[in-house]
Amino acid sequence: MSHTPSSANPPAHGHTDQAPERRPISSAQAIAGLLGIVLLLAVLAVVGILPRIHAQAALARRTADLARPAVIVAPPVPGKPLVDLVLPGNVTAYTDSPIYSRTPGYLTHWYYDIGARVKKGALLARIATPEVDQQLVQAEADLKTAEANASNAKIQSDRYNSLIATHAVSQQNTDILAYQAQSTAAQVASARANVQRLRELTSFESIYAPFDGVVTARNVDIGQLINVGAGNELFHMQAIHTLRVYSSVPQVYSDSVHLGESVDLTFPEHPGKTFTGRVVRTASAIDPATRTLLVEVDVANPSGELLAGTLAQAHFKVAPVGNVFVLPVSALIFRSAGLQVGVVRNGVAHLVRVTIGQDDGRTVQVNTGITAADRVIQDPPDSLVDGEPVRVLTPDEVAAAARGGI
Repeated sequence: MSHTPSSANPPAHGHTDQAPERRPISSAQAIAGLLGIVLLLAVLAVVGILPRIHAQAALARRTADLARPAVIVAPPVPGKPLVDLVLPGNVTAYTDSPIYSRTPGYLTHWYYDIGARVKKGALLARIATPEVDQQLVQAEADLKTAEANASNAKIQSDRYNSLIATHAVSQQNTDILAYQAQSTAAQVASARANVQRLRELTSFESIYAPFDGVVTARNVDIGQLINVGAGNELFHMQAIHTLRVYSSVPQVYSDSVHLGESVDLTFPEHPGKTFTGRVVRTASAIDPATRTLLVEVDVANPSGELLAGTLAQAHFKVAPVGNVFVLPVSALIFRSAGLQVGVVRNGVAHLVRVTIGQDDGRTVQVNTGITAADRVIQDPPDSLVDGEPVRVLTPDEVAAAARGGI
């Protein structure tokens, strides 16, 4: 039985094997999709990069902020203008002299020790100079020889001068003898000067006090070799009947210092006692390094109660000058430009020149240079420069720093 081939059975439910048709994507849709992808990527980039940028900017600001010096500021405290200006004074002897030897030898005796009060011309010590003594003897003998030669030469010259008129001697021999007489006379003068020099040296065998005063040092003893020159001080003397007190008055008060005015002086070793001195001279010029006027005050010391080399407090009567502010000494800056303080204006440090008045070692009165509105830097760093940005610590930061928090 034969079968006739037939076509495949048609799919049930009317389906076919062909894929459904797809519409082509338009260019507008492609551009819109691409823009969407780019926008999405941009958003992701912004979300990821922007915080980093903000973090880096904040870090840079923080770094720059920390790089600025941190300072503590405080307003200046108003003070009362001075009328009695108290300044330290350096007390010195009226005359202060080291005593040296002018002739070499050995010390045979000294007569005054330290603390001795001596009058001018008092014999302090004696020096034995045997070599100089022998040189003097030789010089005196040389002088006699020169005088004898000169006398003989003069006699011969006078004799020839009397014979030259009769032509008994030649003019040449007469001139030679005249020159010999002049030469020997010069030798006499030289020998006499040498004798005088050695006599002067032997006179220095005795050391005398050059003025009324006190012996403050004795640097030699019996038998010690004495050399000539400033390297071998024998004694040291000071005239203390009147003492000189040197004090440096700030420039701002220089017009208040007048010659002849009285100045009260106090000494820590004489509590409750006041001595009166007098202004005798000034330097008549302001020291450019300290901006002060050097003033000398002389004070009588007949009993020797006051000692040279001590420190006094000189009380000057001065006229009030300007507004006065009180600052701690630690706020001052000592540099070649002069005395300065640091102030902060708009976050920037400025170094301003100031003049000071009374200084008690802990605080100082500032007369010019700052105002009540200034914020003064306390304990300024050594590296602080004018025009430098600074970071002012807040009260909380200052308290934390005091506790060691920063």
